[in-house]
Amino acid sequence: MCLAIPARVVQIAANDQAIVDLGGVRKDISLALVEDVAVGDYVIVHVGYALTRLDPDEAEKTLALMAEAGIAPEAA
Repeated sequence: MCLAIPARVVQIAANDQAIVDLGGVRKDISLALVEDVAVGDYVIVHVGYALTRLDPDEAEKTLALMAEAGIAPEAA
């Protein structure tokens, strides 16, 4: 089973790299597959790559549902 999760971009780095935050966990990811991402945006992350940008309200709803199900930390 594969799982892609919403994460908030907290820093943009060189070479299509970024740091995302999910409930206090920070991870380096690639933005090579997504254009026009800015700090504060939510992206869907899978295997270290941002796959798409996500509406902030939808990201928060998804993170809350995942937390309720016990499979992700509380939404930031």
